[in-house]
Amino acid sequence: MLLLIGYVIILAASVGSFAVHGSVLALWVPTEYLGILGLLIGGYIASNGSKVLKSTLGAMKLALGGSKYNRALYVDLLSLLFEILAKVRKEGLMSIENDVENPESSPLFTKYPSVSADHHVVEFMCDYLRMMVGGNLNAFEIENLMDMEIETHHQEAHQAPHAINEIGQAMPAFGIVVCVMGVVNVMNYVGEPPAVLGKMIAGALVGTFLGILLSYGFVGPLASQIEQKIEESGKIFQVVKVVLLASMNGYAPQVAVEFGRKVLYASDRPSFLELEQEIKNRKG
Repeated sequence: MLLLIGYVIILAASVGSFAVHGSVLALWVPTEYLGILGLLIGGYIASNGSKVLKSTLGAMKLALGGSKYNRALYVDLLSLLFEILAKVRKEGLMSIENDVENPESSPLFTKYPSVSADHHVVEFMCDYLRMMVGGNLNAFEIENLMDMEIETHHQEAHQAPHAINEIGQAMPAFGIVVCVMGVVNVMNYVGEPPAVLGKMIAGALVGTFLGILLSYGFVGPLASQIEQKIEESGKIFQVVKVVLLASMNGYAPQVAVEFGRKVLYASDRPSFLELEQEIKNRKG
């Protein structure tokens, strides 16, 4: 929503300020728009593989949608982790075998639909819980493995915004290409009156205007929004990581979830007492 609001302000500031001095119709040169759009789409397809192209639409939806990563989600996540670890502490590791093998039918996971709806997080959590059930683990080696998996997920998620940002940086150059093509066309009419030539040159310059406006006013902010959303989405994996590692190192469930609470952003972090009360209420 904020992205769309920003777009409206950008259009109002650029086109609106131009309208004060001249006619907005002077900016309507369909061939310039078609040229820019064709170069944008062609350049993006030529620059990226099929995986990036498929992930682009999802990334754009991510930028336009609101964030699901809030305090309520993290309270649910920490409560779920506490219940899992408390069950392990009380009944042993084998007691959660069915939960991690079939999380979609597990009473523990289905109790927290906001968490179980994110299959990436559930898969990440269950994979390492399954390894804990499987036998003795070296916490240091598991931490390295977690870091590598999170980094791989991070790199994969950043491919689309990186590609969008790259094509955005090329947009001013595309604008110049379209403008030069328009100027070349004008050269065929050098015998026309100045009023006609002036209108044609102005139309050619619209290409440069479009390239710069689209680059810094639309494509750049879109890539930035996606980057921020991806960075925000990575925090949940860090929470799961530190809680499970704390448990593997022998800390009690209540202390382990406190490790996870401490790595959250201040705006999303529940207080110690708030989390403690939530866990008590959900246990009851």
